[in-house]
Amino acid sequence: MNQSLLGLLLYIFLVAPPVAKFMELNMVIHMHMQMTGLVIAGYLMARFFQIRFPGFFEKWNHNGVPGIMLFVITALYWMLPRSMDEALTVQAVELFKFISLPFFAGIGLRDGWKKLAPIVKNSIIIGFAILFLALGWLYIWSPEQLCNNYLVIEQIALGWGFLTTAIAMVIYLAYRFFIDPSAYE
Repeated sequence: MNQSLLGLLLYIFLVAPPVAKFMELNMVIHMHMQMTGLVIAGYLMARFFQIRFPGFFEKWNHNGVPGIMLFVITALYWMLPRSMDEALTVQAVELFKFISLPFFAGIGLRDGWKKLAPIVKNSIIIGFAILFLALGWLYIWSPEQLCNNYLVIEQIALGWGFLTTAIAMVIYLAYRFFIDPSAYE
């Protein structure tokens, strides 16, 4: 089974109403599994679009920066508590979630990431690690309920999820700094 078909099957699974509603019941699953899964589905489907429209990607994203910018902007938008809340209450926003995360963020990430220099890649990972630390702090220690559709305990669990992801990113960066992967190829 090729990657594009696998991505399409994952996308169909994630947008199926029973699965989508189930994943949206819990804030951590909504943010860290459903939204991440949609980006992964787009990442896998990107190969189909790269083969089908090579001139478009070469012209539009020849150095990788526009694709990564599209990924970053889309990801930042969906990390806002208000956008996650509106995805649960406004159908147009939920539809935008199912379109933007795979087709803007996922495809932009796949097409842009390989074209970037290693220092830019590390800078993006450092930026997201700092952002996740800040979001973890915000969701855990905020005195206010940030999302109207979720309980405060779910908000705290999401914050710990962000902190855990940030720690994993720092460990990955340390690994890349101290270990030369080409020595093991």
